Amino acid sequence: MSAEEAWNGTVEEESSNSQRQFDRKNGGFDAQTGIYHSLIKLGDHQKIPTRPDLDTATFVLSQFPHPHQSESQIALIDAATDRRVTYAQLHRSIRSLASALHHALGVRKGDVVFVLSPNSLLYPTICLAVLSVGAALTTANPLNTASEIGKQVRDSGAKLAISAPEELHKLAATGLPTILTSRKSNKDNDNDNFLTVEELIECCDPPLELPSVAQAQSDTAAILYSSGTTGTSKGVILTHANFIAIMTLLQWSVDVSSANNDVFLCFIPMFHIYGLAFFVLGLLCVGTTTVLMQKFEFQAMLDAIKAHKVNNIPAVPPVILGLVKYASKAGRGLSSLRRVGSGAAPLSKQVADEFRKRFPWVELRQGYGLTESCGAATYFMSAEEAKARPGSSGMLVPSFCAKVVDSETGKALPPYREGELWLKSPTIMKGYLGNVEATAATIDSDGWLRTGDLCYFDEDGFVFIFDRIKELIKHNGYQVAPAELEAILLSHPTILDAAVIPVEDEEAGQIPMAYVVRAAGSELNEDQVIQFVAGQVAPYKKVRRVGFTSAIPRSAAGKILRKELVSQTKQQLISKL
Repeated sequence: MSAEEAWNGTVEEESSNSQRQFDRKNGGFDAQTGIYHSLIKLGDHQKIPTRPDLDTATFVLSQFPHPHQSESQIALIDAATDRRVTYAQLHRSIRSLASALHHALGVRKGDVVFVLSPNSLLYPTICLAVLSVGAALTTANPLNTASEIGKQVRDSGAKLAISAPEELHKLAATGLPTILTSRKSNKDNDNDNFLTVEELIECCDPPLELPSVAQAQSDTAAILYSSGTTGTSKGVILTHANFIAIMTLLQWSVDVSSANNDVFLCFIPMFHIYGLAFFVLGLLCVGTTTVLMQKFEFQAMLDAIKAHKVNNIPAVPPVILGLVKYASKAGRGLSSLRRVGSGAAPLSKQVADEFRKRFPWVELRQGYGLTESCGAATYFMSAEEAKARPGSSGMLVPSFCAKVVDSETGKALPPYREGELWLKSPTIMKGYLGNVEATAATIDSDGWLRTGDLCYFDEDGFVFIFDRIKELIKHNGYQVAPAELEAILLSHPTILDAAVIPVEDEEAGQIPMAYVVRAAGSELNEDQVIQFVAGQVAPYKKVRRVGFTSAIPRSAAGKILRKELVSQTKQQLISKL
């Protein structure tokens, strides 16, 4: 049974048993089934569309502003050049590129198009044009090596690549037909033999008629590759149904509109589920303006906020930490901000509290999701709720159910009991591409997604996620959560960033080791770091070793790349033998 079939079955079952109510006073927990239900319901006008033949591109384009507004309503702004794209221009470029993909390049339903590019004004056009012709997307991090890119091209079965010119050399060994996003001006790189996206748009303006493509919500829309922070990267199959569900939930959860002059800043990578679902697709459904940064740079972010009066920033914890550490540098340039969201990695209570102290006029809300859940699962509906429950990631969003499962007994647990978070919703992936074993290990026969994250619910239905199962450090039989120690380290006034990893130990099994980034001029030493943590935790949780580094390795979404630190530490230990 697929996750989608299992979810539909659950809906029918719950509808037929509507007389049996779960306990709203106990966090939405149903003691009979062991299931937590979302306490938030969608209105009738916010229901997730169930029309079987609806596809992602059709849904997004149907949400664009009315024609009389779309010619003037700005969809996208390039932060570096101030170039602007209206919704009408965006719509025309999508249709023209889709026409060129179909008629000139022969892209058809079921084909996979590989996209290798940093954020740009063309990214939404590329993605929606590919989806319009019935093809599927697979996106990649431009920082990936040629070897990593070759593996993804082969694994996904891509037929065509669309690449930024500076990344073209990484595709050479694949032999994949390639379109460039733009023509590079550097004469040392002769790209004259390659067509560009802009040229394809121009050659099909006005666009040729596209034949009707029979698409279904169950068809594959994207194959996104997980970051591989705890293992080998796998291709996550996301369907049109997954994206339509997530966009509907985004329209519900983000209380914004063009009428309120809402302006978002995007430095989240668009190849990541956070950037793809939120910026490339979701925000276009609510008519807002997005200011794009090709890559994140702290001062450039502050300049963009001030220049464009940005009031919404979906961010990641390292950015929020940066704002806290350099609040005086940010100054009054952040006066336009109203909301900052945090996702993709845990945000510590200490950092959240300090942010609210320094920027009291800004709403800070945390959410939680995975690539496998199309980027969603929990969210705070109000800044007051977020402030009142530090350390929580919010409540289950509408359409989600959850279990907290004891890994040893398999029993579903009630509030305040810790276990692995399992999720079910219409956003859950179809599975891992070509990997039946990994799919079966992640999605059970009833459609529940095993997240690998440890959590508990409180009596009001708020979720507290404190670490990943695979990242727990086993010290003398005790379990130590790296995220807990990292939160303590970040509360130190001269520690800018930190990561905690396990180091093998003959007596204890594993010991916690901290990597620390010191503030400029700080003379903080190893013993001081160890004592700082030791004064705030049980003896078995103490940091036993400390390494100082200039930067903590992180994924594009801000997750700590612990396996890189573990590998680096092993090499250092071997070299000392």
